[in-house]
Amino acid sequence: MNVVQLQAFVVRVPLKRAVKHASHVRRVTDNVLVRCELADGSVGWGEGVPREYVTGESADTAFDLLTNTNWASVLQTAENFAEALTWIEALTLPQVEDDDRKCRGNAARCAVELALLDAFGRCFGEPLMTTVTMLAPELAEPKPEVRYSGIVLSAKGWKARAAAYAQRLYGLKQLKVKVGIAGQDDAKRLRAIRRFAGAAMELRVDANEAWSAPE
Repeated sequence: MNVVQLQAFVVRVPLKRAVKHASHVRRVTDNVLVRCELADGSVGWGEGVPREYVTGESADTAFDLLTNTNWASVLQTAENFAEALTWIEALTLPQVEDDDRKCRGNAARCAVELALLDAFGRCFGEPLMTTVTMLAPELAEPKPEVRYSGIVLSAKGWKARAAAYAQRLYGLKQLKVKVGIAGQDDAKRLRAIRRFAGAAMELRVDANEAWSAPE
């Protein structure tokens, strides 16, 4: 089975609420979508989320990378899902110039990889979870249900406490809390969130460049 078409789109999605952290405030998200179609008509979709302040790549640079890639030399055929996984895992895109961290093509590659996995999975009747069971069986832990985690952004005072308590009532088990925001007392705020989220809630803090390594 082979790929007959790849299409890339940049989609701007307005957010209902601004996402704030130490280095950025985001009110919209520019995402890269890739549509993959196979010879049998199977269609898969993938998404990448480039962030200039995280990896130095934007939706435009990710789109340019996709459009400037020689796909005839990259894409291969597969007779089954295992074969597809082998070459998709090894897939590489052209190296971006001045990319010392080697991460400026990650969003583009993510979108393509997910689209390919989705399309070939549909073609061969395999769910996406098969990717883990085939490539890293020691890490596979199938669950009968999907587990969601919650988040507390820049809210403080009663709003932060209410957000923590609401997500406790939803039955969530993990909660990510943004910290390092100017003007906020992190220790005091986290104690309040812990109290209202409950002792059973697994908390994770997300500083997003709030402090330097020495700090």
